[in-house]
Amino acid sequence: MKNKLISILFALLLLAGCGAGPPALPEAAESLAGMKLTERVELKYAERFTIDRYEGGFSLISVADGSRYLTVPEGTEPPEGLDKDIRVIQRPPNKIYLAATAVMCFFDAMDRCDAVRFSSLEPDGWYIDGAREAMERGDMVYAGKYREPDYELLLSEGCGLSIQSTMIGHSPQVREKLEELGITVFVDNSSYESHPLGRSEWVKVYGELLGESERAKELFEEQAAYLDGLTEPKGEKKTVVCFYISGAGKIVTRKSGDYISKMIGLAGGRNLLSEKGEDNAVATVTMEPEEFYTKARNADILIYNGAVSGEVDSLAALTAKNSLLADFKAVKNGDVWCTKKNFFQETLSLGAVIGDFGKIISGGGGELKYLFRLGDAR
Repeated sequence: MKNKLISILFALLLLAGCGAGPPALPEAAESLAGMKLTERVELKYAERFTIDRYEGGFSLISVADGSRYLTVPEGTEPPEGLDKDIRVIQRPPNKIYLAATAVMCFFDAMDRCDAVRFSSLEPDGWYIDGAREAMERGDMVYAGKYREPDYELLLSEGCGLSIQSTMIGHSPQVREKLEELGITVFVDNSSYESHPLGRSEWVKVYGELLGESERAKELFEEQAAYLDGLTEPKGEKKTVVCFYISGAGKIVTRKSGDYISKMIGLAGGRNLLSEKGEDNAVATVTMEPEEFYTKARNADILIYNGAVSGEVDSLAALTAKNSLLADFKAVKNGDVWCTKKNFFQETLSLGAVIGDFGKIISGGGGELKYLFRLGDAR
């Protein structure tokens, strides 16, 4: 009963925070456990974390959910007098249990998949080459889903850090058990960033944990450059609809304030559907095919979300899912695209995704990494 009440309270807090604007994060403390502040890491888009560096190579990572983590240099003991709520992470962490799958791309980009020993996905669930190959070699092993981890395995190999998504809030007993076993739990909040590239900027958090802060900064700047290179389209913006068809035959599309809708806007398009849906943390809206037909048939561009329901390779395969689609403007014009399976595991590369959106919206052509036109050769 206690755990159920905690889950309900956590969900209510999430709902209360929706649309509330940027979260309040603490100002940098000039002194921490007797250590002097040397700098606060500059952030461009992220609003849900801060990184404060202190003398001696210590860093304090503060997250918008109120959590604080002190990274401690290798071979160094944590300072005395730390506030009791500050969790300690020894650098470099190894034998990590990674249950936040959207985070793996950061480790892969920094060539540090070696720091992750335990995965919450089986090998065939990964579309990130570094993770899948590490599991095939046995360097990374499956340790259960976030809600049912293999505690015995984690303990037997000395796991000291678990990186979780905010879904762990629905299984508070798991977090309690991990911490009871001496495994520090770090909760990734990147999915709650208001700007799409705020999600990508979380690479700086993991760079700080791994001692790869300069590399992380470079990787983020590469993504930010995609936005800098976009030009405002002339004339009326093209209308875009991103959707997929569920197993029950319903149409699932994105809310107007969702990060994918925001990426479409940054790329120079406009989400034709202004559906807001219920005021909750769910990013999608479900509708009947007939309603979708009425509202979306005149969209200039359709993007089918193959990362969720499976890729389709032709317009015929798409219209076979629902014959109403054959009468859509974008289908008749051949302006229908599909996301690849790696779409939702590439949090770092959202700048490149926006670049792909910009190419299809502008019609300027060019190689695409995360989308393909239906009917095009793969």
